[in-house]
Amino acid sequence: MKKAAIVGGTGYGAVELVRLLQSHPKIEIRKIISHSQYGNSIAEAYPHLSHVFEVTMEEWNAEELKNEIDIVFFAAPAGVAKELIPELQDSPIQCVDLSGDLRLKSAEDYEAWYGIKAAPNATLQQAVYGLTEVFKEDIKHAKIISNPGCFPTAALLGTVPAIVHNLIQPYPIIIDGKTGVSGAGRKQSAMTHFSETNENVTAYKVGHHQHIPEIDQYLSQAGNQPITTVFTTHLVPMTRGLVCTIYGSLNRNADTAEIISLYRNFYEGHPFVRIRDEGHFPTTKEVYGSNFCDIGIHADARTNQLIIVSAIDNLVKGAAGQAIQNVNVMNGWDESLGLEDFPVYP
Repeated sequence: MKKAAIVGGTGYGAVELVRLLQSHPKIEIRKIISHSQYGNSIAEAYPHLSHVFEVTMEEWNAEELKNEIDIVFFAAPAGVAKELIPELQDSPIQCVDLSGDLRLKSAEDYEAWYGIKAAPNATLQQAVYGLTEVFKEDIKHAKIISNPGCFPTAALLGTVPAIVHNLIQPYPIIIDGKTGVSGAGRKQSAMTHFSETNENVTAYKVGHHQHIPEIDQYLSQAGNQPITTVFTTHLVPMTRGLVCTIYGSLNRNADTAEIISLYRNFYEGHPFVRIRDEGHFPTTKEVYGSNFCDIGIHADARTNQLIIVSAIDNLVKGAAGQAIQNVNVMNGWDESLGLEDFPVYP
């Protein structure tokens, strides 16, 4: 049994890790670490955990972790993991960062898009991008995982097969993303206030969302060519769930049935990507609470466009679930361990 710690114990990603890891047969949560609420039970922050999971949150202590812990999940805001992971690099601890601290290989790009100092270069270069279905072989041998962002997960899983098989042109690829309010985290803001969000749809971070360079970097890596995307995000009045509608210009005549077959072959053996039948497109409700990414495809002969709809739960496949999936792969376990639950419906 591997012993795990979760850093950032009061965030939505952390509490989702708690929910999922409680049923994992090979991982036991030993520590919850919180800078702001150490000394309190996690059930004080999340009363739904009362009488189920009431671990007392602790302060960060790297030396203590090295003696007691095998896996550390960093579910803290941007800027935390990049300071703490270097303290563990001389140990065999497996680290999984759910923030964006290690996703961009260029320190200059990170500082330009995130507005804070980047992680040490040695940490950036050791980190492996944890898009499990695309970079599984690299993940098998990794000690530090940079978990993908929620939007990049849906966007990349929807787009990579089309790029790898040269189905669409590398520019422009247009990605229209919509997400529930939990994607902004638990910290309150004017934009996520009920009065602002309810009965409203808001485009935000237009042209400068921090997920833009992440999508471009790993789409370019998968396709072995420079790729630039146009990516716009929208906040919609629901708690969780995320959908990306992706548009790319077809390079050749191809009908929907042929492309669906290609996608199914690409994701064969990957249990969490489900390709819909022709004429059917996923909704966020159909992946709610699960680690699935559901993809629907339409080749539009009239406009010569490939239209891809990709849906995930932003807190599971877009965060905690994918982190656990990556740990499963890192340890040579079945990648579905602890993630077998059906979506919650309705």
